[in-house]
Amino acid sequence: MVRLAVLDRERCKPDDCGRACIRFCPEVRNRVEAIRFEKGQERPVIVESLCSGCGICVKKCPFEALSVINLPEELEGECSHRYGSNMFKLYRLPVPQTGTITGLIGRNGIGKTTALRILSGDLRPNLGNYDSPPSWEEIVKYYRGSTLQEYFRRLSEKKLKVVHKPQYVDRIPTKANRKVGEILRKADERGRLEWLLDQLQLRNLLDRKVGVLSGGELQRVALAVAVSRDADAYIFDEPSSHLDVDQRMRASRAVRTLVEDNKMVFLAEHDLAMLDYLSDQVCLLYGNPSVYGIVSHVHGVRLGINLYLDGFIPDENMRFRTEPIRFHLRPPHEASPTEDWKLGWGSMRLTLGAFSLSVEPGEVRKGEVVGILGPNGIGKTTFVKLLAGIEKPEGGEVLQWQGFTVGYKPQYISAQFEGSVQRLLKDVADERYETEIFQNELIKPLGLTEYIERDVRDLSGGELQRVAIAACLAKEASIYLLDEPSAYLDVEERLAVAKAIRRSVESRKAFAFVVEHDIVAQDFISDRLMIFDGEPAVKGQAHAPTSLREGMNIFLSNMNVTFRRDVETGRPRVNKPESKVDRIQRQVGEYYYASTTGD
Repeated sequence: MVRLAVLDRERCKPDDCGRACIRFCPEVRNRVEAIRFEKGQERPVIVESLCSGCGICVKKCPFEALSVINLPEELEGECSHRYGSNMFKLYRLPVPQTGTITGLIGRNGIGKTTALRILSGDLRPNLGNYDSPPSWEEIVKYYRGSTLQEYFRRLSEKKLKVVHKPQYVDRIPTKANRKVGEILRKADERGRLEWLLDQLQLRNLLDRKVGVLSGGELQRVALAVAVSRDADAYIFDEPSSHLDVDQRMRASRAVRTLVEDNKMVFLAEHDLAMLDYLSDQVCLLYGNPSVYGIVSHVHGVRLGINLYLDGFIPDENMRFRTEPIRFHLRPPHEASPTEDWKLGWGSMRLTLGAFSLSVEPGEVRKGEVVGILGPNGIGKTTFVKLLAGIEKPEGGEVLQWQGFTVGYKPQYISAQFEGSVQRLLKDVADERYETEIFQNELIKPLGLTEYIERDVRDLSGGELQRVAIAACLAKEASIYLLDEPSAYLDVEERLAVAKAIRRSVESRKAFAFVVEHDIVAQDFISDRLMIFDGEPAVKGQAHAPTSLREGMNIFLSNMNVTFRRDVETGRPRVNKPESKVDRIQRQVGEYYYASTTGD
């Protein structure tokens, strides 16, 4: 076995705990010095070759900053990169293949971005030798006998051109704050600019500077720049973030044009529907987030995603999840017809500058989750703010909602709270925080125990999102409003959030509205749907809630996309355009196939 010790440098505060890891380490008492402070070192150093793996230091660390894990000996020979002593370690790499899109699926912090940075040439793999990194010649020799050998040889000789669309598009304005048209025209090396302007709906942005664009607009510009470039390999890190369903499908079609030119394409994506639609094959990444990650062998896209949901990889005899994830068809929600079994709202209208929103009368039933679907800029967030009382409709109040308490998770969240995650949740939940029910329904399922003591202002985007959701659901409210709760979350976190929302709403007999662009997550969470249509940024129309199947059919017909359900897992899958199943479903008007009797 190989001992792997990882220290979270953000959590470790040796002066606050009196260096408990060293004081309680039995090997240190035996003068083996398995844990020590080296000269000039602010944090402890765990010597993996001397560590016995007793786990005492892990249990004694008050900040949960230590992880000690045993890995198979044979895996050590497949190490691709390690960031440093007691830091994250990545095993294996995705294998490049021309004319193929290879998707990466895995949890946050499991190594997807690291693998893509290595393939892009931004990060040279050190094969685990962080003290004396190998030369390109040694790297090429290490990967002999695989397609990675030729890939890295060409990369080292600068004969392989790689285009990399980064994960965080909001950082683009700091590097190039010029007009969109100027940037796109300069990037157009494949002569596809005119087509991309229409496909990605960018014509109205050409005269605007990058610095004033929204997240979705930045994402589309970044995708257009990447697809316009003429390169040998293309890398897309989370291309669906900030995009609505229609924009995701448009972006997918743009990326797939690269396959027609026999290019190598890699992408990391958390939206299962988009990953399924885009990829030809997938690699699963599993392990322990922020500790180590392992890249699986290549699988076909349908089989690979199903294996990920199962949590078991037969060809590697590896189980990385105790229970499989399954999607179930739910019967229509039934509520007891008591005096307060439903809430309604009347016709509403609101004008904000040049944009106007019209809302049809509707109602929500107790214990029900109503999903909200529609393009960006169509008024979904505005509607949620109307229900929350932040915005006021023209002509008075939403009278039917007076006297009800509201739990609200906004679309854009910021760390304004001064204090720990635990302090924030205690302030919201009061004495319920200490109950076993609260811990089992929110804290543990959302994975908050890992950073419950950390300051809210030190959290990453995904961590802050989960805390915001927990704070919303921790409130004893009658109505819960959650705007894009899956942003920044990986597949497992999205489904865990969906379960937590459903459990909270059903157990409290509350009412809930969820704005969400991920079709798979929306299918998992919603009882009924509200469909928004109109002209983005000009006028929006909010229709009354309808059944999940009818709502999906209306929405997907507007998007000109059909879905079916996977036979094994029940998950929604996008049909390839003009495929046999796609043509049949269009003929019968069934854009959202709710049966799993066929594939």
